[in-house]
Amino acid sequence: MKKQKNEANGRLAMKKTDRMPRLKSQDKEMFRATVADVTPLPKRNKAELERPRPRPIPGQRLRDAQAVLQDSLSDHIPWETGLETGEELSFLRNGISPETLRKLRRGHWVIQEELDLHGLTTPEARELLVEFLKHCLRHGLRYVRIIHGKGLRSKNREPVLKQKVANWLMQRDEILAFCQARNIEGGSGAVVVLLKGVTRNR
Repeated sequence: MKKQKNEANGRLAMKKTDRMPRLKSQDKEMFRATVADVTPLPKRNKAELERPRPRPIPGQRLRDAQAVLQDSLSDHIPWETGLETGEELSFLRNGISPETLRKLRRGHWVIQEELDLHGLTTPEARELLVEFLKHCLRHGLRYVRIIHGKGLRSKNREPVLKQKVANWLMQRDEILAFCQARNIEGGSGAVVVLLKGVTRNR
C-alpha cells in the first residue's frame, strides 16, 4: 500500500516539473507577440560619468579677503584731491574750514599718538599705516603724528615714503587734514594728522 502511494506521488511530481518549462516557454512567446511592433530605443554610445561635486567655498576667507581689499591703499595719486604739492605737504578735505589747517600748522592740538615708518619698505609701511589708523579710530584719537623720514638713507637721498604717505592718507575718509610737522615735531620728515571724531552710542 505504501509502495503504491509513493509511486503516485512520484508521478504527480514528474507531471508538475514537466509542465513548468512549457508554461515558461508559452509566457515568453506571448510576450514576444505582444511587443513585436515595439521599436527598441537606440543604445547611447557614451559613458555615464559622475558629475564633479562643487568644491566647498571658504566663506570666512572670502570675507577676510574682501576686507583686505577695502583697506588696501593705492599708490596712484588722484587729481583734484586737495593736496598742495611741493616740498611741504598739506591737505584739507572739502568742507573743512581753512582755519583747521592753520591750527594744525601752529600745533594747536596735543599729539595723542605717533607712528614711525621711516626705514620700512612700501608694503610694510602701507600695512602698518592701515593698522595704525584703525587703532586711532578705536581709541578715539584725533591728533597724531606720522614719521615718514627725510630720505637721507634712500638711493637718491629722496623721501620715498613722504609722497606715498600723503597719498594714502588722502584715500582714507577719516582723515580731515594733515600738514608737515613743525621743526620740533620732526619737520619735513613727518606729518601731523587730524582725524574725524567717532560718535559713540550712549
